[in-house]
Parts: sequence; structure tokens; C-alpha cells
Amino acid sequence: MRVQQEVGADGETLEVWIDQDLCTGDGICAQYAPEVFELDIDGLAYVKGSDDELLQDRGATTRVPLPLLNDVVDSAKECPGDCIHVRRVSDRVEIYGPDAERLGSHRA
Repeated sequence: MRVQQEVGADGETLEVWIDQDLCTGDGICAQYAPEVFELDIDGLAYVKGSDDELLQDRGATTRVPLPLLNDVVDSAKECPGDCIHVRRVSDRVEIYGPDAERLGSHRA
């Protein structure tokens, strides 16, 4: 994956991470955005780095390329485990995902 234009609609750089403790292994994220997400041999989803390698460290993040923003957001919205978190890099505020709604910063 070539990571280019890693910004949200408002010009902010965004990153995504998966909470594997909540991951149900359904693979919806990998169906929506296979360039960003992949299921590992353990049956859980992980984000992929710019070199296409799985980032398996707890809380590992990867930047969200602008062309894939809608796919990543749809993954977060449709995830049955509510384990996908998309946040701004600048202040680490979650804008899509389970914590975004609680914080009142969720954007549709």
C-alpha cells in the first residue's frame, strides 16, 4: 500500500487502530478496506503498515489514505465488535468508532 494523502475530509491527518480484545474476527473490515486491514492466522483483524505488513503490537496504528477514508469509516460503522477506532493524529480525538459517539465528536 502506498500511503498518500493521509487526511480526512477536514484536512486533518487520520489514523486507525483495532482493539483485538473486542475483535470478533468477522473480517468485514478486510472486505471493505483490504489495503488497510487483514485477518491474521489467529483469526483477528489487524491494521497494515505502509509496507503492507501486519502491525501486531497492541494499539498499533496506521495512517488512513484519503482515497480509502470512506471504506475505513464504513468498516468502523459496520464492525460487529465495535473495535475499529479512527482518530485525528494531531490531538488523538476519535472521530469514528465506538468512542466517538460517547465523546459526542462522531461525524456521520
